[in-house]
Amino acid sequence: MRSFFITATDTGIGKTTLTCAISNAARSLGIDVGVMKPFATGIAQKNGPKSADVELLVKYSGVTDSESLINPYFFPIPTSPYRAAKQLGQKIEIESVLNCFEKLQTMHDCVLVEGIGGILTPILKDYFVADLIKDLNLGTVIVAGNKMGSANHTMMTLNICKKYGIRVLGLVINQTDPDGYDLTDLEDDLVLLSGVEILCKIPHIQSGDIKLVTEILQQNSVISRL
Repeated sequence: MRSFFITATDTGIGKTTLTCAISNAARSLGIDVGVMKPFATGIAQKNGPKSADVELLVKYSGVTDSESLINPYFFPIPTSPYRAAKQLGQKIEIESVLNCFEKLQTMHDCVLVEGIGGILTPILKDYFVADLIKDLNLGTVIVAGNKMGSANHTMMTLNICKKYGIRVLGLVINQTDPDGYDLTDLEDDLVLLSGVEILCKIPHIQSGDIKLVTEILQQNSVISRL
């Protein structure tokens, strides 16, 4: 399995759950998977990694890598890295993120890199998540929700990938809204509109059941397809 980036059409769509499930499924096949979340924001945890997302990534991948490699930048403000760094008077060095990724690449068979927010979440004034994916030279899996407007958000995300020359490895549709788009209808629309492969559909799951999502990935042979 090659290294790739996990992004989404919005924040709160299920990137962390999917990344954990992919690493969990790959690990069960004997693949040594590294994980990375270059930027994380939010309320810092008192114990363990500062980011709750990073704690989950470590748990389900089984890695023992240092927090500084997995998560080079954590900001204790729930906003974009650009806004958080600006408010805290801190400087973001993209080169240090790229160096951490390269080091993780030498330590594992592949590395799953989880983004923050959507593909145009700002990291620097003129530097977005899309720029980071491009600089890492990775393909991407896109997680799409199913609320009304999801087709629009997904097509915009795909257009940004096309503009940046980012290879889209596939879409995962996550039922974030039980009253939103029917998953099969949304899948049909996105395939016809974009031609991009749907890797799997995840039904509405309470509290992000990573074990169940892992089983869905296995049933759909997602790891072998990636």
